[in-house]
Amino acid sequence: MTDRGLFEDCLGEDRVAGRVYRSDVRAARKRLAGRVRKTPVFHTSVLGPNGPVPVTLKLEYLQHGGTFKVRGSLNALLECGRSADQVVIASGGNAGIAAALAAAQLGKGCTVVVPESAPHTKVAAMWSYGAEVLWHGTTYTEAHRYAQELAVERGAMQLHAYDLPAVVAGAGVIGLELAEQVRGRPPVLAGVGGGGLIAGLGAALGRRQPVIGIEPEGVPTLHAALGASRPVEVRAAGLGAEVPGAIRIGDIALDVARRYAVRSLLVTDDAIVTARDYLWREFRIVVEFSGATAFAAIQSGAYVPARGERPVVVLCGANTDLDIG
Repeated sequence: MTDRGLFEDCLGEDRVAGRVYRSDVRAARKRLAGRVRKTPVFHTSVLGPNGPVPVTLKLEYLQHGGTFKVRGSLNALLECGRSADQVVIASGGNAGIAAALAAAQLGKGCTVVVPESAPHTKVAAMWSYGAEVLWHGTTYTEAHRYAQELAVERGAMQLHAYDLPAVVAGAGVIGLELAEQVRGRPPVLAGVGGGGLIAGLGAALGRRQPVIGIEPEGVPTLHAALGASRPVEVRAAGLGAEVPGAIRIGDIALDVARRYAVRSLLVTDDAIVTARDYLWREFRIVVEFSGATAFAAIQSGAYVPARGERPVVVLCGANTDLDIG
């Protein structure tokens, strides 16, 4: 077993390093049938800077585990079949919850390595699905390095939170659902962390309809990578510094962004907080800050829809304390 871990041994080196295509997403949809929720959409209007804005909300926060990431974890484990009974992953939160849930569903053991600053709400959710949780380091990067070592030591399958083809393809099933749920081909706005979600959407939708990544100004991973033409580490600031997560876009996400012209727009922390509060006040929707980031682009005017356009906004995560008024 190499230090790449059992996951790469399962998929084959070419698949791990390879691109993700619509065919991979279609295959993921077949594997996930009956195992994940086809989350609903909600057509409404929301308050923008110049008045009401028609939008379609993709209510992905209603997914099992409160996160879209369960799609990718399940797809990866199902693709590998029975080649491993132990899973290791590094996560600041939702990817660990997703891996724990997926492993429990398939009868596998799961160990999540989290940074010391991981939110208690998310750690508690990992425990609730039976995961072993180990604290290591102060950043996601440090936790990930330890998870790599641990996977080799234990001979376990290693998942990546956002930069594995099967994980990205699983997230992309959201795009296939949207193609069936929404008429026309409106732009799809989704938050960006490590890029697994936008990469999946881009692979699923290609150039059929625009995919736009929305990022906090304090953690512009895709924005920085597009400017530098390569993934680069960014210094997390503001809300991004409070929650441990990716500070570098995934290689797969950047590849998809280049192939399908995925754009990046930035929003302020204030806009994200305002958007999250608005979702609760107007719709009684509770999402975490990352789950409200794409919505913030509409409400703040960072994204202005064309005349007659009804953009789709993916609300992607709900693992948070209910501390909004």
